[in-house]
Amino acid sequence: MDEIVSEFIRRTILKIPVAEILKILRIWNFIPESQLKTINFQKFKEDVCQQVVELCKKKRASMEEAAILDIIYHQTCQIKKIWIVYKMTKTPDEEVDLFDMEEFKDTFKKVLQRALKNVHISFRDYEDNAVWIRIAWGTPYMQPNQYKTTYVVYYSQTPFVFISHCRVKKYIPELWQALMTAGNYHKIRQMELRSLYLDSLKSIVFKQYNQDFQTYCLTPLQEGNTENEIVDPRIINENVKEKERIQRVTRETFGDYVQPRIEFAQYKLETKFKIDSKNGILAEREEPFRCLVKFSSPHLLEALKSLAPAGIADAPLSSLLTCIPHKAMNYFTIREK
Repeated sequence: MDEIVSEFIRRTILKIPVAEILKILRIWNFIPESQLKTINFQKFKEDVCQQVVELCKKKRASMEEAAILDIIYHQTCQIKKIWIVYKMTKTPDEEVDLFDMEEFKDTFKKVLQRALKNVHISFRDYEDNAVWIRIAWGTPYMQPNQYKTTYVVYYSQTPFVFISHCRVKKYIPELWQALMTAGNYHKIRQMELRSLYLDSLKSIVFKQYNQDFQTYCLTPLQEGNTENEIVDPRIINENVKEKERIQRVTRETFGDYVQPRIEFAQYKLETKFKIDSKNGILAEREEPFRCLVKFSSPHLLEALKSLAPAGIADAPLSSLLTCIPHKAMNYFTIREK
């Protein structure tokens, strides 16, 4: 086995959490189960990696097989990359063609390899009729760099493509052309939607999250024991009604289900300063103010959903915050109307 392949497999195994190594090796299905049982997973991770590499050497693993292992790692640990959503479109009068995944792969590979001399392309089919494409970029004078890769996830017979943040931006036009030609599309555009969570992006663009906002039963809020408290009953009644209103508005806005996982939303402001008085330094400013506002959280939509019930914000929240799943956007530019 080539030393380059050996080192790549070693580094790939090092990236995998210890608890996931055996699972990923079984999915890879390159090393027989009988040989996997000989690996001592109680040892240090470096030792485990060396054991795996030795077994791969015996089977003379190639870079193609090593690339498939890398794909499986990223399928299992998807939050290691930022995913950007792209949408392709056909011409208005174009008929819908019968889709063949093998033909898509073959065309994609031919178009990209024709445009670029040294490029290594690997495919792996995945759930929900998806294909994962791994691309290692080279130059006319250098072999593909297996550590600077781009991942593409395409769901058959849909216009949406999910592409990991590409370090080699100069090859993006060739990548787009290969996707459009293989899928028989006319144009491609980048959507203002990205996240670490590929499954959440998929649920947003395919509208797979529950949108039945109206069919719910409002549960009356139960107040605590107030026998020993001297409280005006009118205040209690007013508080209960307000809490029920907030609960109702929150459910109407976000639904009664777990939100897709987005970790940030960014708003680029290009608006003019508005003031009733004509006095002051800023009153005569004609140029718009430009600034960037970013909301971030490990689970932003769930955090926004909890603001009003927690008493941190008024209900309903601004539509600029609540429209993220509906508009399939988490990058916004706000300009003057």
